[in-house]
Amino acid sequence: MTEQSPSIPSLAGFCVGITAARRADELGALLVRKGAVVRYGPAIRIVPLADDTELHAATARLLDEPVDAVVATTGIGFRGWVEAAEGWGLGEELLARLGKATLLARGPKARGAIRAAGLSEQYSPASESSAELLQHLLRSGVDGMRIAVQLHGEPLPYFVDSLRDAGAEVIEVPVYRWVGPADPGPLDRLLDAVLDGAIDALPFTSAPAAASTLAMARRTGRQAALVDALTHRVLVACVGPITAAPLAALGIPTVQPERARIGALARTVAEALVARSPRLRAAGRQIELRGQAAIVDGHLCEVAPAPMAVLRALAAEPGRVVSRRELTTALPSGGEEHAVETAIGRLRTSLGESRLVQTVVKRGYRLAVER
Repeated sequence: MTEQSPSIPSLAGFCVGITAARRADELGALLVRKGAVVRYGPAIRIVPLADDTELHAATARLLDEPVDAVVATTGIGFRGWVEAAEGWGLGEELLARLGKATLLARGPKARGAIRAAGLSEQYSPASESSAELLQHLLRSGVDGMRIAVQLHGEPLPYFVDSLRDAGAEVIEVPVYRWVGPADPGPLDRLLDAVLDGAIDALPFTSAPAAASTLAMARRTGRQAALVDALTHRVLVACVGPITAAPLAALGIPTVQPERARIGALARTVAEALVARSPRLRAAGRQIELRGQAAIVDGHLCEVAPAPMAVLRALAAEPGRVVSRRELTTALPSGGEEHAVETAIGRLRTSLGESRLVQTVVKRGYRLAVER
């Protein structure tokens, strides 16, 4: 295995699609810093409840009787809840009730919101994972307990149902909701890019974003093609198991960081993409295939989509002669055999070494791998 040139960033030559709403810029900046090209297609947006009747009713239920535990899943949601209660003249009463309960925070932002309200949390998982928080509650024993769960944009059926199955009474506290993007155009174009082979990885930071992406594909008749691309070609990374659930339901494999953090997610994407990059030696040159480029003897060579598709097909079985007819099926938009010849010519130019790809008369093409 050849080592990557230290001058080439770990994600150079890769294109990553981002569907997140919150923290999209932060994730994008981390990936760009590693050399990736980033394309944004927000799949969701956060909106406050248009009618706060549900939130008011949930708050009233919590104030009617003592509550044993309160789960804060997001900082923005917890703050919005307290601010809404203040607007109803119930702020002090709510804080007093929360102060007598066991407070649990999913991550540092929820923890910060709790402390900003003059309260303190009793538990917050190091992984910032809803799944770890749930396991902590279940291990502690929740039978007969009354637990309030501040929702973060959509119902948390697995989380809530698990608590109820274990014998708890659960009060769901909806503060804001995830809805589809105001402009679906960027997401639509991002899906097209995935299907065209121009996207190498899709990291997801929330289950709603994953579900909304799949829903857009389903509505536009592209779900089967998207599932195939995400299963066999595109790296799919999720910040945690709950985020991965909508994808796992369709059999889409995912990679996940050990800790549910944005920085860890970016590192996982980089490590997984580099690990799955084919490496070979041809015509005396060391070659590493990136998503949208190739590294030849430590030099990054940008390659257009059609020539890159041909290179991947040739590298799938290095040294085997691949016919022009086979290579037409590898082209992003198909085409005639002359399109293959054009792509081969462009590939040789991009790689800077014509000997890397050999023409086998009347049979096709092969990489000049050393046997």
